[in-house]
Amino acid sequence: MSSIFLMRLIFDLTAAGLLLFGFSYWWLGNLAHEVAGTALFLLLIIHNLFNRRWYRTIPNARREPRVLFNTVVTFILMVVMLALIVTSVLISNALSSVMSAYGGFTVMQIHTMAAYWALVIVAIHLGLRWPLLMGLARNALGLHRTNIARTVVLRLIAITIAAHGVWSSFELGLGSKLSMQMTLDWWNFEESVAGFFIHCIAIAGLFMLLSYYTSQGLQWRKRKAGRSIPHF
Repeated sequence: MSSIFLMRLIFDLTAAGLLLFGFSYWWLGNLAHEVAGTALFLLLIIHNLFNRRWYRTIPNARREPRVLFNTVVTFILMVVMLALIVTSVLISNALSSVMSAYGGFTVMQIHTMAAYWALVIVAIHLGLRWPLLMGLARNALGLHRTNIARTVVLRLIAITIAAHGVWSSFELGLGSKLSMQMTLDWWNFEESVAGFFIHCIAIAGLFMLLSYYTSQGLQWRKRKAGRSIPHF
């Protein structure tokens, strides 16, 4: 693994961690929230600079379901992040004297909705890259041979995370937050801090698994379609 690739991986993982940390507004307050958000957006700029060549490949990319799925997910993520950035500026306390005329309750609702959509889309984005991440983990741990017992254990863990993610979606009222519905069902950080972040990670795990297996399904269908085409 090259040092540049390792640095990119650290930046991306840090950005994902900051996104989760950003949900701690009602726990640590506005200052920590805005500092984390600013750092996150700086890392997003760095991420896009590192991946700028990918944008040039889009016009010539193969029109395959998996490639199209990845492209659509990436552009949806860009839209969500732009919405998060714009609403962040409009409701920022640090810029309140400048932007107070544009902020408001509706903008705060949009900001919250964008944040939860970001959690979901980032998880889908990571799920599409899960084989790469698992390959890096295997190389780092020196696991070069297939092990049936390990595979079974990992799949059981994946099923457990997915089930927990479904439960967590109801516990955090994910559906109402993604649809910007009015709700007073906010997490009580005085009762549990770890519980909230465990729920967020479980939700992310659920969507990572869904996107990974969707991607694998698209690849399987492509291979199946290829075998069914007669060759002359």
